[in-house]
Amino acid sequence: MAGWSYPEALVVVGLFSMLKAVLDGGVMPSLNHVVDGVRKGTLDFILLKPADAQFLVSTARFEPWRILDFLGSVGIVLFAFHRLHRWPGALDVCGGLFLFAVALMLLYSLWILVVSLSFRVVKVDNLSYLFVSIFDAGRWPIHVFKGALRVAFTVVFPLALMTTYPAQALLGTLTLAHALYAGAGGLLFTALARFIWQQSLRSYTSASS
Repeated sequence: MAGWSYPEALVVVGLFSMLKAVLDGGVMPSLNHVVDGVRKGTLDFILLKPADAQFLVSTARFEPWRILDFLGSVGIVLFAFHRLHRWPGALDVCGGLFLFAVALMLLYSLWILVVSLSFRVVKVDNLSYLFVSIFDAGRWPIHVFKGALRVAFTVVFPLALMTTYPAQALLGTLTLAHALYAGAGGLLFTALARFIWQQSLRSYTSASS
């Protein structure tokens, strides 16, 4: 499939499932709580605390049982390499872990951008459904997509950086230049999300306004 064998594509599926477990267990519960707080005006209680508001809202709620989904996803990756009859080297593992960390940054930043819209439009349910629907395309290697769609899933909604690049790093097929570009892109995207969050926070009128 687009130059990917079944076991190689299975590595992408495993990494996607790992990100989905993090999204469902750590990102969505906390940040959906922010949307409710903006809608009901209860976000005031968080903003009054002497700590960074983004950190507080990002750690407000977790679903610990999702760790089972994460471990199952690790099993998929291990099974994929078993089918390949080879295992990644130390450098490949380091590169894969680095890019998976970048993927987590991107996933979190994208959701921060979605939640930041709640300060202006209040109801972002449809947008969150759209986010999850687009994110589901990350289960496929980016090479499956062609033309403008591949560009969009690499630059605008960076699915390639979240699933395909870490998989290529583990498989030993990603160049150092692409890995560095992905890392730089992740940092820039995170900084952008932080800036938009802070700007959106200034527009929050609170329950007492």
